[in-house]
Amino acid sequence: MPPSRTAPEAAAPQDRLDPSKMPRHIAIIMDGNGRWAESKGLPRVAGHKAGVESVRETIRACSDLGIQALTLYAFSTENWLRPVSEVNELMRLLGWVLETEIRELCRNNVRLRVSGRLQGLPPALISRLNEAVRDLSGNTGLILNLALNYGARQEIVDAVNAALASGGRTLDEEAISSHLYTAGLPDPDLLIRTSGEMRVSNFLLWQIAYAEFYVTSVFWPEFRKSHLVEAIAEYQTRRRRFGAV
Repeated sequence: MPPSRTAPEAAAPQDRLDPSKMPRHIAIIMDGNGRWAESKGLPRVAGHKAGVESVRETIRACSDLGIQALTLYAFSTENWLRPVSEVNELMRLLGWVLETEIRELCRNNVRLRVSGRLQGLPPALISRLNEAVRDLSGNTGLILNLALNYGARQEIVDAVNAALASGGRTLDEEAISSHLYTAGLPDPDLLIRTSGEMRVSNFLLWQIAYAEFYVTSVFWPEFRKSHLVEAIAEYQTRRRRFGAV
């Protein structure tokens, strides 16, 4: 009988990516939790809980791929308009995730930042956020930036007021950028939105001036590493001219 042949191992999804063309900063609008839950006859909060696994896998993937920064749109200033029960569950879920995922984040060498008007969040959650930022501050890998109680228009207003308070009589782009919540981070190269919606929803309006947009119809609870790789692969086909020819 002829010798048996071992089937070649399937290439890892990231093997199709060019390491020299990786985005430095990826921003994600995590949309579709509620619709995913409703499509399965579940309460909306079930979608938020299911989305935690997508967050976990996306952080791991970005860390493995050498991405410098990942910003996740976790809770907008407009989300306070949702039912009180849903908002309360989201706040509780955020606190629970911070408590249970801190070791995983540390193992992946992840640092944590938070962008938004934190003073509007529950005191217990603010305390948990500050504790997590402190505990992960010694890491040197991926910067995970959580946009919480975040609105881009409010951010720009806060940045302008802070720049004026610092003594500037006239403002330029550098002065405003240095007072944004994301000061010190590179602007996003790639903006991903799940669930198929074609809008930016008051997210990083200043910072995404030259970002490449990628929209997928996949609901956030179903978003996995393969979808992230697909978005990055598409990004790598784009010609980024920044206004030049």
